[in-house]
Amino acid sequence: MCDHSKNIYKPHLATIEAIRDETPDIRSFRLVFQDEELRDSFSFRAGQFAEYSAFGYGESTFCIASSPTRKGYIECCFRAVGRVTDALRRLEVGDTVGVRGPYGNSFPIEQFEGKNLVFVAGGIALPPLRTLIWNCLDLRERFGEITIVYGARSEDDLVYKHELREWEERPDVKLVKTVDPGGNGPAWDGRVGFVPTVLGEAAPSAANTIALVCGPPIMIKFTLPVLEKLGFGDEQIYTTLENRMKCGLGKCGRCNVGNVYVCKDGPVFTAAQVKAMPQEF
Repeated sequence: MCDHSKNIYKPHLATIEAIRDETPDIRSFRLVFQDEELRDSFSFRAGQFAEYSAFGYGESTFCIASSPTRKGYIECCFRAVGRVTDALRRLEVGDTVGVRGPYGNSFPIEQFEGKNLVFVAGGIALPPLRTLIWNCLDLRERFGEITIVYGARSEDDLVYKHELREWEERPDVKLVKTVDPGGNGPAWDGRVGFVPTVLGEAAPSAANTIALVCGPPIMIKFTLPVLEKLGFGDEQIYTTLENRMKCGLGKCGRCNVGNVYVCKDGPVFTAAQVKAMPQEF
């Protein structure tokens, strides 16, 4: 839901209701729109993204990390890596940020009903899938088996640690968590290995199953052949790409890959669509 009837670049004002540090350099915000009518009416679909403003510094693009089923607020998750995200990280509970959106397409969740789901994520790429994971868990009876394979460089780099514990304890979810070789401490109770390798060892069945993949390009590159070997067809695999997006409206050209604009044509694509993109991706 995005009202472009006025200035399409004017953000809505939102208050930071809660802050959580996921890792030493990754932070989550829970945001509440200051306009009560908008707070009640705002809607989006899992997979869409927004532009978040630190006033006086600019705006950055992140997914909406919370589920569309959770009303009254939205959540985002970001790593402090530049001018805008550094400014966002300096904000405190009660401060105001700008939000434009939602933008982009979404996961076709209605098409997933009755199917098994395998989520594959690496590092900070879990938030774009978290929105869909919670969307599906909140509508749990509509889906078959749910498997989550998630990894990061080290234990410290895992985001949503409290939710990983919750998913691990649920009888209706299979969670496989892993860290890169050398990234585990003495108390680590998960797997050790790179995500594509661990996914291959977990060997989820491709029968009546959809795979949802998000991670660094190198992880996606090595994950797709693993899924293919497991029997997944390109139309059974979805990914979400947020690389290089800036304006969110297809105006600046920062996100184009060949003739595809990630912000308008995506950010959700099937593996078949990704494979058709120029190799620059």
